[in-house]
Amino acid sequence: MSDKRNSDSSKLWGGRFGSGPDAIMREINASIPVDKRLWREDITGSRAHAAMLAAQGIISAADAAVIDSGLAQIAADYEAGGVPEHIDLEDIHMQVESRLKELVGDAAGRLHTARSRNDQVATDFKLWVRSACAATDASIKALQSALVFRAAEHAESIMPGFTHLQVAQPITLGHHLMAYYEMAKRDRSRFADCVHRMNESPLGSAALAGTGFPIDRDATAAALGFDRPMANSMDGVSDRDFAIEYLGCAAQTALHLSRLAEELILWASQPFGFIKLPDAWSTGSSIMPQKRNPDAAELVRGHAGRILGCFHSLMVTMKGLPLAYSKDMQNDKAPVFEAHDLLDLSLAAMTGMITNVTFVPERMRTVAATGFSTATDLADWLVRDHGLPFRDAHHVTGAAVKLCEGRGGGLELLTADDLNTISPQLAVAKLCDLSVEGSVASRTSAGGTAPVRVREAIANAQQELAE
Repeated sequence: MSDKRNSDSSKLWGGRFGSGPDAIMREINASIPVDKRLWREDITGSRAHAAMLAAQGIISAADAAVIDSGLAQIAADYEAGGVPEHIDLEDIHMQVESRLKELVGDAAGRLHTARSRNDQVATDFKLWVRSACAATDASIKALQSALVFRAAEHAESIMPGFTHLQVAQPITLGHHLMAYYEMAKRDRSRFADCVHRMNESPLGSAALAGTGFPIDRDATAAALGFDRPMANSMDGVSDRDFAIEYLGCAAQTALHLSRLAEELILWASQPFGFIKLPDAWSTGSSIMPQKRNPDAAELVRGHAGRILGCFHSLMVTMKGLPLAYSKDMQNDKAPVFEAHDLLDLSLAAMTGMITNVTFVPERMRTVAATGFSTATDLADWLVRDHGLPFRDAHHVTGAAVKLCEGRGGGLELLTADDLNTISPQLAVAKLCDLSVEGSVASRTSAGGTAPVRVREAIANAQQELAE
């Protein structure tokens, strides 16, 4: 009977976990496959901690020197050969500590004095996220540079501006591209704000209550490039605001990339025909030889959903955790790493597409002239030059559009006599310029689409990027 019970019990764990709950616990408890990515930060933090312990007389200078030498050797080994994954050692912190003991012996055991894995991981993770913000900022700046370069090429190229995906008013392609420059500018400012708020050191918080050893938290904070230590030890080990905020910044950036990707997808389609994607940024069809699919743009659009999912994932993980540390927080790093990798890839792909795409200004200009896109110019002219209240001018212009629509043409068919027939009190002798070129040139208000304003915006952007 006993043998049967043991046999039945082992089946509950499935073939992968033949040894039962011990194997499952070992597997679920280990995070080394994910957090090995923190090895540089872990070694950097440990070297700063050891130096501080020696400076404070908590460990000897000799032990600190041996520890530092061993950590430097581990860093060199990991850089050359990668980080091994020993599941029994659980995480990167125990992995480094175990290897350090192999290299330097008993001195390794003194490294963890006045420190817990709780403040250690919080410090490592914050260092990694801070570096990720800097890397992302550089990638966004590269996209901005590509946008500005192409906008300068097309400061006067006319295209349709849309509302509700209907032709609304003519604009310039340069103006359209510079809109995404401004979005990217806000994205960069969010990452900068994120770094400003996160730049406080958790190290020295220990498990949750601080430590009785005479440590110098200001020294380790300065050594690691933080502005100051975190003010509360419980907050120090349990805070993951910095990771959530990073994911929020990443999600917003991904949403902007997704909008631009969607426009490239539309513009590359035959009904639009505004752009031609190079072979390097498109794929063919397995069955239709004529196809050129905008797969890179579609994947950027799809990545936005996954990045948003990472953001939600960590928020839900943290939403109900009491102070201070809980093992749930071991799941904090995977969504951040995934979002970072996806965003980095999306930014690189979008920068490549913007740099290499071929715009088709002739087609854009043709479409810009459809849909009575200069109707607002007619209404504005009636207000500005003939004193009509805008609502009356709107009504007259609507009647003019209806008249031209019945003739099967655009506003270029409209004559002064037509307008006088619609509204006899006008007595118009000559119509205003209703060409798309005239419309675009007239939009000279600050932030407008007139080429003169677009070139000003480009010059300002070039100066910002240079600074």
